[in-house]
Amino acid sequence: YDVIESRKLADPETSYTARLLAKGTQKVAQKLGEEAVEAVIAAVSESQERLIRESADVLYHLLVLWTAKGVKPA
Repeated sequence: YDVIESRKLADPETSYTARLLAKGTQKVAQKLGEEAVEAVIAAVSESQERLIRESADVLYHLLVLWTAKGVKPA
């Protein structure tokens, strides 16, 4: 979370997180939804490795959404 939080002020040209945050909360939420669907698909029809990768994407995008909305993990 702290790394993602620190990227709020990073250059969007060099940081995917900064670029995503610059697009706004709606885009961040959309990406979280897309990743969640991919995790569900992986859980029911793909390998455990694929589920692990997709789950990591869900967690990352959730933390980006929290950052966008000012939510702290604590």
